[in-house]
Amino acid sequence: MRILHTMLRVGNLEKSIAFYTEVLGMTLLRRKDYPEGRFTLAFVGYGNEAEHTALELTHNWDTSEYDLGSGYGHIAIEVLDVYKACEQITSAGGNVVRAPGPMKHGQSVLAFVEDPDGYRIELLCKK
Repeated sequence: MRILHTMLRVGNLEKSIAFYTEVLGMTLLRRKDYPEGRFTLAFVGYGNEAEHTALELTHNWDTSEYDLGSGYGHIAIEVLDVYKACEQITSAGGNVVRAPGPMKHGQSVLAFVEDPDGYRIELLCKK
């Protein structure tokens, strides 16, 4: 068994695909419109779905905004250098909401960025 994907509902699919591919460096793996259901699914990730977990971006055509809710935490992405990743993300137009640095009460170096819908993504340097 393995985790296949995590799904996020997004208000603007093109803006979200651009963020995850151009700012975070993922690849658009597949995309399909479902006209009868009035939604589109786009899968992004860092490798093919046979071997890697993907992120499913769900765009309901009649909804442009969602409440994030109090139960949502974050997506975590491993990077080699959190400081360099934040520089690259900022220069690509991304929004760093927690500057890189040590984790409170821990040793890990991390940072947080937000996608166009306000979802938080943790950048974590694993040692």
